[in-house]
Amino acid sequence: MAEAHEAVAFQFTVGAEGVSVNVSYDVFKALVYAGLRSWKLRCRRTMNSLYNSIYPGHPARGIAWCDKIIHYSDSHHIAVYHKGRWFKVFMYYQNNLLQPCELQLQLDEIVRDTTPPDYGEEHLAALTAGERTLWAEAREKYFLSGVNRGSLEAIEKAAFVLILDDDEFDIGVKAEDRYDTYANAMLHGKAYNRWFDKSFSFIVSKNAVVGLNVEHSWADAPISGQLYEYVISEDIMNFGYDEVGNTCGTPRFTALKAIKLKWSIPEGCNDMIETSLVQATKLYDDVDLHVCVHDAYGKNFMKKCNLSPDAYIQMVLQLAHYRDSGRFHLTYEASMTRLFRDGRTETVRSCSIESSEWVKAMDDPTVSKSERVKLLRHACDYHQQQYRDAMTGKGIDRHLFCLYVLSKYLEIDSPFLQQVLHEPWKLSTSQTPANYDDQRLKYLVKKNPDLAKKYGIVDNRSLASIGGGFGPVAADGYGVSYIIASEDLIFFHISSNKSSSETDSKRFGQRIRQAMQDMRTLLTAD
Repeated sequence: MAEAHEAVAFQFTVGAEGVSVNVSYDVFKALVYAGLRSWKLRCRRTMNSLYNSIYPGHPARGIAWCDKIIHYSDSHHIAVYHKGRWFKVFMYYQNNLLQPCELQLQLDEIVRDTTPPDYGEEHLAALTAGERTLWAEAREKYFLSGVNRGSLEAIEKAAFVLILDDDEFDIGVKAEDRYDTYANAMLHGKAYNRWFDKSFSFIVSKNAVVGLNVEHSWADAPISGQLYEYVISEDIMNFGYDEVGNTCGTPRFTALKAIKLKWSIPEGCNDMIETSLVQATKLYDDVDLHVCVHDAYGKNFMKKCNLSPDAYIQMVLQLAHYRDSGRFHLTYEASMTRLFRDGRTETVRSCSIESSEWVKAMDDPTVSKSERVKLLRHACDYHQQQYRDAMTGKGIDRHLFCLYVLSKYLEIDSPFLQQVLHEPWKLSTSQTPANYDDQRLKYLVKKNPDLAKKYGIVDNRSLASIGGGFGPVAADGYGVSYIIASEDLIFFHISSNKSSSETDSKRFGQRIRQAMQDMRTLLTAD
């Protein structure tokens, strides 16, 4: 039965045939004007993007304090943080990109440098981690002139930030507990040793374990994931290291030296820095992040059962979450809309009538095994159809959001939109794809067979990362990011808030393991 929802100036009806929208003349006129403005902005942005590629965000002053994403022109340097000091490291010399051995000269000099941080420098980056208004006020008052402006510009106009951490991380498939420490360090660090306004930061530990911290507004996980896999594969297979760990090659010149950035931080500014640090520390102390490693089986088994690995894992999460909370909740899964220009994501609502019927059947002893399998396949098929619809512009949530924005623009109150867009996502999920160019890697393996053998690199799965995580969307919910790292290895990054009495990330990891085991048992022939 169709259900109609009406506002003053537009009406849309949801029925079995789909969604029909009736728009008044005033709304139509507003849409046309909004479209013209959008195309003007898009043309302007396209012209800018011909010359710009870096995306650091920073506060800017206007009618109200707000953030802007600034596209800087090409950058010839990076910013490096080490032991509380900030450095400017050049990547070019006489318009030539430096070779790894030439970059190493500058980085070695930084590591050997014993110069102490300037007053306020060590915790300076906490300004990017605390409340935005405080950072904007500090920027306006202390960073618009003099030495501070020059040093801040060196960081913000850098291609990216490189963090040389003092900590060491021990990771591996059998080191699950130690993964949590590593994942937390990548996600938030100590709040003052990450520059969160940069598009991305490479983080290298003292024992050469590497990771990324990515600001999300400029791109989605597949972009940063591909970047990470490219860097790792080229670093190992193309450039390489000698037996003692130095980069290969002979420097062509030694003229370049890293520049230690100077700061003049007065007491008032340092107070703001420390206030931001307290705010940020309170936030990250509440993060309950757990990396669940599942290596009992993976997508090989799922494919043999003729089930989509993503749909399979989403059903795992539905079963685990129902057992964890005792009820069904609105669930978000990100679907890419890369088929469209400037496409980002659409929502797949994984908690459906079909998935709920299967989940309840799994814990109902009166339901037969064959009926459970039937319900599972039906739920997975429906989920796949949802995913295809989302990818091809037939999703629900972005359309609803556009109607919501339009209602705000026209100052129209829509109780339906208020309700549907303010329901909490108690379970927010996303899959990180492992998608490095396999043809390029095959070429590198063929070119350097000894290196490939030394590091055990066979195909692109050999270089897949453990994925990445994000915080929960709801205060009493979970955020779950997962990556199918190889045929029989899956990483789940589970986040929640320690302050919530309803959630526990390690407990949820156990629920996931149990659900994975139960589904394998269900699909294994007697």
